[in-house]
Amino acid sequence: MTKKWIALLAAAATGLLFSAAALAASGGPVQQAGNDLSDRASLQRGAQAYMNYCSGCHSLKYLRYSRIGDDLGLTEEEVMSNLNFTGAKYGEQIHVALTTAEGEKWFGKMPPDLSLISRVRGSDWIYTYLKSFYLDESRPLGWNNTLFPNASMPNPLWELQGLQHAEFGEPDPATGERHPERLVVTNPGRLQGQEFDQVARDITNFLEYAGEPAALKRQALGVWVILFLVALTFLAYLLKQEYWNDVH
Repeated sequence: MTKKWIALLAAAATGLLFSAAALAASGGPVQQAGNDLSDRASLQRGAQAYMNYCSGCHSLKYLRYSRIGDDLGLTEEEVMSNLNFTGAKYGEQIHVALTTAEGEKWFGKMPPDLSLISRVRGSDWIYTYLKSFYLDESRPLGWNNTLFPNASMPNPLWELQGLQHAEFGEPDPATGERHPERLVVTNPGRLQGQEFDQVARDITNFLEYAGEPAALKRQALGVWVILFLVALTFLAYLLKQEYWNDVH
C-alpha cells in the first residue's frame, strides 16, 4: 500500500473519530429540519412563534424590526402589532426586556443572543434541539435536553408540544450513567406531533434567515445572474462565429 493511500485512510479515520466525538458531545445525531428560506409563509409564522415564545429571553441584536418587515412582506403596523413586545421603534434592533441581573438570577447567566445561532450550530441542530426537551427533576428548572444535556433553560414550547419524559437505556458499564434512548409525550400539548414539528421547522427557518438576511436577496438575484450568464454565453458564441467567418 502506497504512502498516499495510507495518508487518505488515516485522514478518513480521523474524520470519523471527530464526527463521533461531536455527536457524543452534542447528545447524539440531529434530525433533518427540511426548512426552506424561499417559503415566505413559513418565515412569517416562524417570526411570530419566535417573538411569542423565545424573544422574552433571547435577543436578535443584529436584526431590525424594519428589516423583518421589508424581507418578509409585512407592513409596519403588522410588525409593530404582532412582533414587537418591548416598545422598541420600528427601525431599532431586537433586544429583550430581560436585564442581565434577572437573567443571572433565573438562569445562572444571561440567555445568549440568537442572531447567529444557525451559522454556529446549523439549522438541523436548532430543529432537533427544539424537539428534544424532557422533564428532569434533577435539573434546577426541571427540564433537560437530549441533544444538549444539562441545558439551563426550560422548554419554551411545552404548551404546544406537551410534556415529554425520557425512557432510559441500560447503565453505561464504564460510568454507570443511563442515557435517554427515546422521548415520549406523556401529557399532550395543544398541537399534534406533525403540527408541532411544523412550528419547530418554522422557527428554525426564521433563525436561519436571521443569521443571514441577505440570503433571501441572494437567492432572488441568483436566477437573474444565471440568465445573464446564459445570455452572455450566447452573445459570445455569436461573436465567435462572426469572427471566424471573417477569418475563413
